[in-house]
Amino acid sequence: MSNTTISILFLLIYTIGLIAVGLWNRKSENSEAYFLASRSLPPWLLAITFIASWWGGGTAVDLVDHAHFIGLSAFWIYGAPVLLATALMFLFAKGIRNVGTVSQPQLMSERYNDKVSLFLTIFIIIFMVLNTAVQIIVVGKFFEAFFDMSYESGAILGTLIVFTYSLFGGFKGVVVTDLLQFVFFLFTGVFLFILAYTQSGGIEAVKATAIANDKVGFTSIFTNVSDKMAYIITFGTSWMIQANIWQRISAARKAVDAKKMMIYSFLAFIPLYLMVVYTGVFSSVLYPTIPKSGIVPTMISSLSNPYLSALLFVGLCSAIMSTMDSLINTGALSLTVDIFQKHINPEASAKVNVFVGRFSTLLVSAVALFIALRIRSFLTIAWIGSDFLTSGAFIPLVLGFLWARGTSKAALVSMMFGLLFSTYNLLIAFGLNLPSAWDVASAKQAIIGILGSLILFVGISFFTKGDIEKSRRFINKAGVMNRRGKKLRK
Repeated sequence: MSNTTISILFLLIYTIGLIAVGLWNRKSENSEAYFLASRSLPPWLLAITFIASWWGGGTAVDLVDHAHFIGLSAFWIYGAPVLLATALMFLFAKGIRNVGTVSQPQLMSERYNDKVSLFLTIFIIIFMVLNTAVQIIVVGKFFEAFFDMSYESGAILGTLIVFTYSLFGGFKGVVVTDLLQFVFFLFTGVFLFILAYTQSGGIEAVKATAIANDKVGFTSIFTNVSDKMAYIITFGTSWMIQANIWQRISAARKAVDAKKMMIYSFLAFIPLYLMVVYTGVFSSVLYPTIPKSGIVPTMISSLSNPYLSALLFVGLCSAIMSTMDSLINTGALSLTVDIFQKHINPEASAKVNVFVGRFSTLLVSAVALFIALRIRSFLTIAWIGSDFLTSGAFIPLVLGFLWARGTSKAALVSMMFGLLFSTYNLLIAFGLNLPSAWDVASAKQAIIGILGSLILFVGISFFTKGDIEKSRRFINKAGVMNRRGKKLRK
């Protein structure tokens, strides 16, 4: 059999296995069971599904290519923001779990009001759809490179696979499949790292190649770190409040399990991201320029053993899909719990809510696919999605746990500013000739967005009346501690 035939066969077997897992977990009695697996999962399993959500398509394809081009400092594009976000979430994990809501907007409603909750829902849906589109772009390009098919066909096929097994199993199905996908991709990542290292001749060969190509600082992780500050700030802050990760924290059995989940994940991310970066660095000896299909697909398709190539192909697919299914599931959660149940039909039966959850899964998948078929830039869409969340939701969410004086009106104005600011930058990024005092996708833009949101939130809070007692009850329920170990009150 040819390499393509074997790869298709392996992918078919893998897909059937994922769908079987989804069908096995299809019984969901209510929204909490469908979206949080009834809060019955252990911290180690939640940590794996957390890692699988972030150590996915961007890491597998995009980060390796960046490392090939700029060297070890590529770690700051994805690795550093992930560590920053995980550390921040460790500080808030107890509070998120103690509040005990099913979704992030429900939490905002408890802290502020329904208007703020609805605004956050809009941000979450925008972020989840855009980042699902990012993963569809990756899988579409990967299938295009590996098979004899168009990008469009590859994007549609990848989306259909993830949609099918996500549709039936809900969050529990996503978690179980994430476990399988993590194992597959871990094997792929380790194998490609060893392959790149042995074939390149190691770090000395990398240094010699960098000198020959006049790449100064290629083997230093601290080269031009300031150039990556935009990614560190925007990705780090937006990922810290990413709803699909808060969903996993909320799914923990108790608060201490949520904190354990974050510790396990933080410790695992360090070697995992460094391994991927070094794979790209070693590949700079093997490939003078980045192949059209990317470093990783080229390495896999070039293997002489067709069965090993097919196995690694499935491993890379698992990385992409584990991220995509998480994003789709959380987008569907927001549409179901925070739009349908909250504003359209609060009296709907549990059966109807589960049906709406599955329809929402279809809707998120379809809209993301539509975007991915028209915009094919991975980093552009990832930045746009993160910019919306950072400028619009970071300050009200984080200070909502820490500062009782923060009012609902201030949160709403702060989020409106973020929506307008990010939309303005989006129009500039798409080529509209609008005046701007900052470069798009720059550290200055990210800082202006966060500071603008902070100034509005704090300033308006001092000039508007809020329900201080309600805010204090929320903060005390969350149980977030200050340095002296006392609950923050004001």
